[in-house]
Amino acid sequence: MATYTQLSTGAKMPLVGLGTWKSPAGQVTAAVMAAIDAGYRHFDCAYMYQNENEVGEGIQQKIKEGVVKREDLFIVSKLWCMFYDKPLVKGACQKTLADLKLDYLDLYLMHRPLGFKAGDELFPKDDKGMFIPSNTDILQTWDAMEELVDAGLVKAIGISNFNHEQIERILNKPGLKHKPTNNQIECHPYVTQEKLIKYCQSKGIVVTAYCPLGSPDRPWAKPENPSLLDDPKIKEIAARHNKTPAQISRCWTVGTPSCNTAIKENRCEEQVEPASIPYELWHSSDFSLTL
Repeated sequence: MATYTQLSTGAKMPLVGLGTWKSPAGQVTAAVMAAIDAGYRHFDCAYMYQNENEVGEGIQQKIKEGVVKREDLFIVSKLWCMFYDKPLVKGACQKTLADLKLDYLDLYLMHRPLGFKAGDELFPKDDKGMFIPSNTDILQTWDAMEELVDAGLVKAIGISNFNHEQIERILNKPGLKHKPTNNQIECHPYVTQEKLIKYCQSKGIVVTAYCPLGSPDRPWAKPENPSLLDDPKIKEIAARHNKTPAQISRCWTVGTPSCNTAIKENRCEEQVEPASIPYELWHSSDFSLTL
């Protein structure tokens, strides 16, 4: 089974990545180091997660130890919405690079298809509690993203949480120099995204699945929401194949890069381990009929 997918730039992107969203402050560096020891080479970061400095510490420590080289790693980060004004994009990228202690990113994404008002607040709101948008068109932001590639700060650029119409706007932008290579979206057995994935594939855009385990600890979750890892059918399949519900859920994204947060060392090992599940399981009736 392949362990990576290839972007339109030719770069090889590992299929399993460590997500760093919601990672508790003070635990991120150790988690990144444990992940590298467990075999992770793909790390998904973002300015909005407010922990890139800790991620960078973990990466640099393992490089110093000789466990990995920079070129062994595939590092992804995201431009946050408050930096969508074209003059702010390069500085935001340089801030991320400084925090991660890197000279370049393998992939840099626009985090969302809508910008926020520039300033010091991650989520600027008006007196009615409504988000304050930026007046910048995302096509202007994409112009600045392209300049990052030309400057050698990033190897590839992409998008996150973009739908069909929003992607079309970028692909049809006059003078497009660098097309999106990746769209990172929520994807798991409860949110299958089949139409969007097929569309992206038709355009040569690799899809990365975030929250492949359903993100049971997401801040907006309600008590009555179903839990993917507690789903009776998934637990039944897991027991039948002597795997954990998390590993079975990851099977849904086979062939698609996916990122999930795994702070504890044993969770890092568990999340990278689905690659050892027999090939036949990926194509069994368990998945074609029930997930």
